[in-house]
Amino acid sequence: MERSAAIFQLLTCIALATAGPALMADDCAPSKYGPEDQIGSANLVTADQVRMAAGLVKKGETHPLGIIIDPDMPAFPPRKMSLQVVQPNQQFGAKLLDSFGWDVNYNDDAATLWWGTGPQLDGLGHVGESGVFYNCNKGKDFSAISGLTRLGIHRVPPLVGRGVLINMAKHFEVEYLAATQAFGSEDIKAAAIAQNVEIRSGDVVLFHTGWTDAMLENEPSAWVATNPGISNEAARYLASLDPLAVGADNWGLDAVPPAPGDRVFYGHVTLLKENGIYILETMNTGRLAREGVHEFMFVLGQPRVKGAVQMMINPIALW
Repeated sequence: MERSAAIFQLLTCIALATAGPALMADDCAPSKYGPEDQIGSANLVTADQVRMAAGLVKKGETHPLGIIIDPDMPAFPPRKMSLQVVQPNQQFGAKLLDSFGWDVNYNDDAATLWWGTGPQLDGLGHVGESGVFYNCNKGKDFSAISGLTRLGIHRVPPLVGRGVLINMAKHFEVEYLAATQAFGSEDIKAAAIAQNVEIRSGDVVLFHTGWTDAMLENEPSAWVATNPGISNEAARYLASLDPLAVGADNWGLDAVPPAPGDRVFYGHVTLLKENGIYILETMNTGRLAREGVHEFMFVLGQPRVKGAVQMMINPIALW
């Protein structure tokens, strides 16, 4: 499948997805963290939680949860990135002796990119419904072209807590979940029980589907054209557990196209807009799954770009 065809397929499935009734702004209920809150579940990061998470580090092992970002990797359209390595003010053999006093050479890099490419943190200003976002913020009031004036990614404090991995590929006894395969709360509960995982308030919950490990390098166009992931009902269940964040080793978290009767990407609405719970996409969970690591310390300090909606990230798992 050519990449253009894959993108067309993705856009078509989104356009044809079932649409539910619009939610009016007047129906919005303020956040449980208060009507002026802008950080949602990050309020759960307390000193007690940080100390508890630090106690999970027994072996001193570390693992990057961000995958390597390749400028050629596919992404949700029209997102992309390009990278240039340059040698400023050294054109035509020019030297910088006068400025530095020694024969200096250096490289710089310049990038044109969408922050929502590759491993990423979805902020609370990313997805709304009917023009309304987290905590009843209306998009027209804070979505300036120069950056969000509310709910920006720069407001998110360091996200530190207990991370848990639920291996859905192991649960379904496959190397990786099939394209479009959705899993719900009963699947999550069964997998968690079998893998001795308890989801607690303030946890970072990650799902291993095997999708990126199996598909990104071998079939990149197919990887971006569809996605196994959570159902709408699973998102509601997960939100009821009061996690800090929910993520997976796929590019969209939600199943795409959605399960019959579901709305496409509506898990984003449930988590981000309705509950202020962060989403982590394209997480590098393969090693954790292979080594049977189901509990770890999770640490994320994202670049604090003022007004950004989302951000490329590389969280760290420690155990």
